[in-house]
Amino acid sequence: MLIYHTSDLHDHRGFVPRLRELRKAAPGLLFDCGDSLRGSQTVYHRREPILGEIDAAGYDAQAMGNREFHYLFGFVRARAAQMRHPFVCSNLVDTKNRELPFRRSLVIPYGGTRVHLIGLLIMQYPVGSPWERVFGWRFLDPFETVRELSAEIPQDEPLVVLSHLGLSLDRKLAAAVPRIDLLLGGHSHDTLHVPERVGNVPIVHAGPYGKYVSRTQLERAGDRWSIADFALLPLLES
Repeated sequence: MLIYHTSDLHDHRGFVPRLRELRKAAPGLLFDCGDSLRGSQTVYHRREPILGEIDAAGYDAQAMGNREFHYLFGFVRARAAQMRHPFVCSNLVDTKNRELPFRRSLVIPYGGTRVHLIGLLIMQYPVGSPWERVFGWRFLDPFETVRELSAEIPQDEPLVVLSHLGLSLDRKLAAAVPRIDLLLGGHSHDTLHVPERVGNVPIVHAGPYGKYVSRTQLERAGDRWSIADFALLPLLES
């Protein structure tokens, strides 16, 4: 199976024709690891034009970055309402029991198997912080979140993590949870021209601003999946 991924687009647009061209030549799933928007945790724009491009490009899922997050629940809900693609965040819950405008995890049937997605957002404050009472958001430990959710996934089905934790925490996550088959990352704006391995877990960072899109080919190898081919492909001009 082929998996394409971007991250930290920060409203850099114009990538739709190139992504369509790539996926027409070599069809595959397409994911984003967050921070696509102009807005931030505290700044809200009524319109985020890049969301229309993400949908036009046919993204299969997007993780929540700190640009998609907002401290005010209503603004996260308003951003999610503009999306026509699945929006995933696994380590964020609401202590006020409001209906979440995103998915905690996602399963995509593809290529005769099921691809399991977990999305991770960098914590904005620790568990038990007074800000939990103010905003209602609780950030769960991302390592424990992946351990919990991965325990329910059949061993022979691929687990892909869409991480917005940054490369240093991705390395620690890969060491702590070897069950991960592919760790796609963002947030720290690192560009890895080849996947970095921690144990058996490959880490892929495509860099910021849409300069590149990663393309990873996964193949079944025994009871897990491994990388058979990889390319970091130009997407937008600098």
